[in-house]
Amino acid sequence: MEFLNDYLVLIVVGICLCVGYVIKHIIPNEAVNKYIPLTMAVLGVAVNVWLNGFTFTPEILLGGLASGLASTGMHQVFKQFIEKKGGEE
Repeated sequence: MEFLNDYLVLIVVGICLCVGYVIKHIIPNEAVNKYIPLTMAVLGVAVNVWLNGFTFTPEILLGGLASGLASTGMHQVFKQFIEKKGGEE
């Protein structure tokens, strides 16, 4: 899994994290929430293609997918960290 670190694009992760957060809190429906990872993967590819001058290569595809999906994992890590910290006080 460490090889994926080479493909993470921080701008794409940040954009997907913010958009995913907004979607999750605007539409709090569980049926919609299960599609957030798929939405972030597609958005990640689109943003990464945009950032690379609208060129499409396997590296750009992998970078977009990895970054978009990493944003969903990052959201879960922050959520668990905040809930754990809030429970200790």
